[in-house]
Amino acid sequence: MKAFSGSFEVRTSGKGTYEVTGEVVRLLRLAGVETGLVTVFIRHTSASLIIFENADPSARTDLDEYFERLVPEDGDYFTHTLEGPDDMTSHIRATLTATSLSIPVADGRMQLGTWQGIFIFEHRVASHRRQIAVSVLGQ
Repeated sequence: MKAFSGSFEVRTSGKGTYEVTGEVVRLLRLAGVETGLVTVFIRHTSASLIIFENADPSARTDLDEYFERLVPEDGDYFTHTLEGPDDMTSHIRATLTATSLSIPVADGRMQLGTWQGIFIFEHRVASHRRQIAVSVLGQ
């Protein structure tokens, strides 16, 4: 059994999705695992990880719009706004999605579907540096 651990950083430029599939693939290759599991974890509470459509950018536009309606920043009921009106909303949006993803590995490749990609889902208006940890277990 092999165990591998790595990380990378992504600079976001505000709300939206940022594909990181290629970086995870790069670390999986370094791990040298043919069969196993890759786990991807984001070290933040105001951004999240999603597996989402990677072919048509309009799907990500629709996702952004959905979350804007689901958790609007102009809600006057939020008290945790120390860092601005997107403070609490970013935490709620991150809670509704995921901070980690587990993806099976076979034949040295993640078993993502044809149109699936791994994305950081940035929930803050300002740019941030997001830290991603990747662990690979297998043979």
